Amino acid sequence: MTHGSDADAHVPEALVPSLHRAARLEDAVHGFVEPRLRQRGWRETIVPYTGYGTPSWVRVVARLLLRRPVQRPERVHAVRGWRSFATLPVGAEAVVIDVGDRQHEVRTDRGGYIDVVVDAALEPGWRSIRLHRVGAEPVEAPVRILAPDVRFAVVSDIDDTVMVTALPRPLLAAWNTFVLDEYARSPVPGMAVLYERLVTAHPEAPVFYLSTGAWNVAPALNRFLSRNLYPPGPLLLTDWGPTTDRLFRSGQAHKRATLERLAAEFPDIRWLLVGDDGQHDQEIYGNFVASHPDNVAAVAIRQLSPTQSVLAGGLSTPADGLTSPDRHGRPWMCAPDGAGLARQLSETGLL
Repeated sequence: MTHGSDADAHVPEALVPSLHRAARLEDAVHGFVEPRLRQRGWRETIVPYTGYGTPSWVRVVARLLLRRPVQRPERVHAVRGWRSFATLPVGAEAVVIDVGDRQHEVRTDRGGYIDVVVDAALEPGWRSIRLHRVGAEPVEAPVRILAPDVRFAVVSDIDDTVMVTALPRPLLAAWNTFVLDEYARSPVPGMAVLYERLVTAHPEAPVFYLSTGAWNVAPALNRFLSRNLYPPGPLLLTDWGPTTDRLFRSGQAHKRATLERLAAEFPDIRWLLVGDDGQHDQEIYGNFVASHPDNVAAVAIRQLSPTQSVLAGGLSTPADGLTSPDRHGRPWMCAPDGAGLARQLSETGLL
């Protein structure tokens, strides 16, 4: 079994009825620039992302990029955001995935991405797979394999839920993404402790981090989560820029589709959905609870302060309007920090 995850990413270009004008322009620019960068010494690099799966299958996510050769890496202590985007995707090229004693050859899409589900025979827990191709250094990708009896897991937003970013405001978003170094970002108080308590109470429970952020910043996000003692887990990000049928990818659609996918892949798991009230998490989670009540254990919303809410591009929802003992059959709770959410989660028996 080997199949892709995004219809627009893995349908052969010849079968796409009409490629969006912006996507055609992007492809033309990449085609013009790529040979010139190779002449300047840029080399192919496989960038692995954390995957997940069950003992019989695994979702593999990675990207093939052209990158400038790294010089004096021992002197690099802080990574400015723009450096994550100083690359060029390499599309329509073969990459080999080794999963245990099984080998799968896949091809990158037009954005250089690999996002496939392949057969596996892996034990539950943290495992590693290998990706390689001629001309690029082989890399190891971590994968979280869920045991068949896992019944509880966490899906967490990132921006303004575990990391203070106020990301949706355009100018601040550009500053945070392209200029600010990763050490300047601040964790949301108490959230790392909350997540650590959750995984202690549910040792087999994975934590998935769902965001509208670009895959380019995944390495920086992983370092941030590790440095601030958040439990490791797969990042579920998206690709910025034009798609085959629209100018810019929809972040809300990405979150909705990802939640639907997780519900289909793990139908027996009940999810704790964690987000914030700055933008659309309440609406997205509410719709998911309404359509999949049996797949939700509870919803926990981190409540932004009025100032943070304005920076995030919205107005904070009053606590009385958000919390209720039973919304669509599942408990909802809100608090401004992890400690407040932990107290409420303890009352539900999840902690």
